[in-house]
Amino acid sequence: MVMVPAWGHPDPSARLLQRLSLLLLLLLLPGPPPTPGMEDAAFPHLGESSQPPPRACPPRCSCPRADTVDCNGLDLQVFPDNITRAAQHLSLQNNQLQELPYNELSRLRSLRTLNLHNNLISSEGLPDEAFESLTQLQHIYVAHNKLSVAPQFLPRSLRVADLAANQVTEIFPLTFGEKPALRSVYLHNNQLSNAGLPPDAFHGSEAVATLSLSSNRLSYLPPSLPPSLERLHLQNNLISKVPRGALSRQTHLRELYLQHNQLTDSGLDATTFSKLRHLEYLDLSHNQLASVPAGLPRTLAVLHLGRNRIGWVEAARLRGARGLRYLLLQHNQLGAEGLPAGALRPLRGLHTLHLYGNGLHRVPPSLPRRLRALVLPHNHVTTLGARDLAGLRGLAELNLAYNRLVSARVHHRAFRPLRALRSLDLAGNQLTRLPGGLPGSLRTLRLQRNQLRALEPELLAGLDQLRELSLAHNRLRIGDIGPGTWHELQALQVLDLSHNELSFVPPDLPEALEELHLQGNRIGHVGSEAFLTTPRLRALFLRANRLHMTSIAPEAFLGLLHLRVVDTAGNPEQVLVRLPPTTPRQPRAGGP
Repeated sequence: MVMVPAWGHPDPSARLLQRLSLLLLLLLLPGPPPTPGMEDAAFPHLGESSQPPPRACPPRCSCPRADTVDCNGLDLQVFPDNITRAAQHLSLQNNQLQELPYNELSRLRSLRTLNLHNNLISSEGLPDEAFESLTQLQHIYVAHNKLSVAPQFLPRSLRVADLAANQVTEIFPLTFGEKPALRSVYLHNNQLSNAGLPPDAFHGSEAVATLSLSSNRLSYLPPSLPPSLERLHLQNNLISKVPRGALSRQTHLRELYLQHNQLTDSGLDATTFSKLRHLEYLDLSHNQLASVPAGLPRTLAVLHLGRNRIGWVEAARLRGARGLRYLLLQHNQLGAEGLPAGALRPLRGLHTLHLYGNGLHRVPPSLPRRLRALVLPHNHVTTLGARDLAGLRGLAELNLAYNRLVSARVHHRAFRPLRALRSLDLAGNQLTRLPGGLPGSLRTLRLQRNQLRALEPELLAGLDQLRELSLAHNRLRIGDIGPGTWHELQALQVLDLSHNELSFVPPDLPEALEELHLQGNRIGHVGSEAFLTTPRLRALFLRANRLHMTSIAPEAFLGLLHLRVVDTAGNPEQVLVRLPPTTPRQPRAGGP
């Protein structure tokens, strides 16, 4: 019974107390049992998480995908023991592993790539059965380890095997044999001799395209190489002989590297290269050959014979190589008659001829007409006649640097036929004046380290496409530069007049000039009008002159808004340089 006050209204606090009591009673009453199947499956229950369970990954490693484990560069000394069986790509490179435990490796039957590059794994730490269970393995990288022999068995599924930079002295028949999908084998920088290569080393591996055996101890070209080879690296060995027929089955070979060996003429014969119907690149440099090999295939595009003992080139030896584009004969013993007239005539498509560092006395006669680059520095050429270059109308690059050319023996029409010439290098000769008849197509002209005493405007006339002119290390004085010398060179961007005898900046320099070298002269003053004609100048070199603190007029660089470099080091005093202010950047239309 509710107590009512004398004035007839119920007590509000009593009513509130009554409602709270009822609510507490309802909360204490047991609810109905849950109906099966009515739980909210999306709501996490006690002890559960809304996130998927974490992927198993060895400590400190990363596992960016479910099939990838990356433990690169962690200084691991022990093979990780928490690698998922689902791993297809495992990287353990750049660690300190010394052995591979069979029980851990054999679990990883799904592996396709195993990278063990740059560890300390020895042959003793690699069980014979280490890879037996890896039937899906396609790529294995064990380069830069301590292996003394190759693994006796590698999986049949293999495509790429890299065992380079170990100490391998022996491989076995099933190391690389019976691998129908194998494409690339790298064994360079080991200690393999011919005795360490079994005759059936690649039996059943008929898809190998790349084989690298460079920097080993082979004394002759190994027999029974895969007939599928396209690239064969044998450089830096002790090879003195290619046995007859050793390359008779390699008809797909495109690149053959035999440089830095001990090959002599007697170690090759006319059939050595004749069956290589697809050969494009042959490097025989740094050997002991006295003549160009016979039997070269017509598919050959690049023949490198530099650093041999070749004293004479016989046309008959090159007749078969009619497709040759690049012939490199630098640093041989070619003398005055080393390249007789017509010796290179069969090479109608020859693009580049390198003859650096021989003993030639003149430009070889009757060179192929399509020649684009003739490189003849460091020979004994003393004369350029009017017709010596007449047949080379397509020549774009001519390098005659460091020969014995004197101005009196360079005909004034010697260069006139070279209408396509873009680069001419005559540095390091004994020229006292510019050659005449220079073609207007020239972009680069190098005349440094001669004995030039004069620059005559008429000899530079017509060179309106010249971009770079080097006249460094000559004997030029200001009075030797005739008025109007630079007038024709309106495209000149780089001018090198360093190490001459100039007493001030030459006047009337070309307007397009961007880089000016004047270091090592006798310049003692730079006037306010020195660069009035060169508004595009970016770099100025004035080091090692006779400049003092105030030798450069304050107004000298006014108007040179592109100037960024002024080098005045090595002068008697530190020189004050005031660069012009850069033009402030204009705001874009519509910008703040």
